[in-house]
Amino acid sequence: MIIPKKDKLSVEELMQVEKIAEYSECSILEIKGRNQCVYAILGDETQEVMFKRIAGLPFIRKVDRIESPYKLMDRRSALVDHRVKVGNSEVGKNSLFVIGGPCTIDPANPNFYIETAHALKEAGINALRGGVWKPRTNPYSFQGDNHSLDIILKAKEETGLPIDVEVMDSKQLKLAIEAKVDVLQVGTRNALNYSLLKEIGKLSAGTKSAVLLKRGRHVASPNEFIAAAEYIVAEGNPNVMLCPRGTTPALDGYRNHPDEAITPLLRSKTWAPVVVDPSHSVGHSEYVKACSLAAVAYGADGLCIESHIDPGKGIGDDPKQAVTPNKMKEIIGSCKTLWQHRYSP
Repeated sequence: MIIPKKDKLSVEELMQVEKIAEYSECSILEIKGRNQCVYAILGDETQEVMFKRIAGLPFIRKVDRIESPYKLMDRRSALVDHRVKVGNSEVGKNSLFVIGGPCTIDPANPNFYIETAHALKEAGINALRGGVWKPRTNPYSFQGDNHSLDIILKAKEETGLPIDVEVMDSKQLKLAIEAKVDVLQVGTRNALNYSLLKEIGKLSAGTKSAVLLKRGRHVASPNEFIAAAEYIVAEGNPNVMLCPRGTTPALDGYRNHPDEAITPLLRSKTWAPVVVDPSHSVGHSEYVKACSLAAVAYGADGLCIESHIDPGKGIGDDPKQAVTPNKMKEIIGSCKTLWQHRYSP
C-alpha cells in the first residue's frame, strides 16, 4: 500500500511509480478515499527492490506491507480512517445508520411503496431499500420488474432519501449505476460471486455509490466474508459495508441462524462498517426488535430492516418479516438509546 505525501499523486508522479512496478511485473491501483487517495500494489509483493525504490521517491510518505489475505480491508491498511458516506450520513459516525423498506416492490401497487417510503422517513430511517429484482429459490416465484426501479426512484425524489437496490448481474448493475442508486446491495446468494463483485467494484469506482455486501448464508467465515469485500475495494470502490444476515442451517424457530454476534470479530479485523440485517436473520417480524437491539449491543454501525405500510398486503417476504413503520420508529428509538449508552463514558 503506497501512501503519498499529498492527498493524491500527480499524473507524472503516478507514471514514475507505475514504471517501477511494471519492471517487477506488478501494477498500481488508485483507490479514492474521502480525504486521500492510496495506491495498492497488485502482483508479487516479495519484490524488495521495488518497495525500496518506490519508498525512496520524494513524494511518497510511506509504503506499507500488510501480510493479510485482505490487504485493503485490513484494519492496518491506509483505509483505516476511511468513512463510508450514504446521502448525508457517515455510516457509524455519531448515530445509528438505518436502512428500511419492503422486501419487494410490487409494480402492480406502486402506492404501497410510496406510502411506505414517506412513513419510514417520518420513522427516522437514513436510507430506503426496496427489492427491484429478486433472487428466488423457486424459479416460478415473482422475481422483480424493471418498472420497480422507476417506483423507487420516484420515492427517492419525493422523500429525499438515498436508496438501496440489490443487483444480481451486469445488466442490473449498469441500470442501477445509470440511475445513480446510492447503495448497490449484493445478496447472500451472490456474496461469493467474485466475478460480479469485481465488476461492481470496477463500474462503481469513482461514483458516489456504496456497496452493502451480505454475508454468504452457508456460513462464510469472517475471513472469507472480508476477502469477498476485498474484491470490490481492489477494483476501486472503498465504500463497502458488511452485512451479517443469518446463516444456515437455521436455528429452530428462526428463518436462519442469527449471526449478529460476528460483529465485534469483524470490527477487530476490518475498518468497514457493519450493518446487520435482523429481518432475514430471524425471519419473523415479532423477533426483529430483539435481534436489532442485540446487533447494536454487539457494536453494529447500522441496521437493514424490512418494513411495509401494510405487511399483510406485501409480496415476497413482507407478510412474514416486515415490520410496520410505527414499529420501525419504536425499534429505531430503542436502538438509538442503546447506541448512546454504548458510547457513553
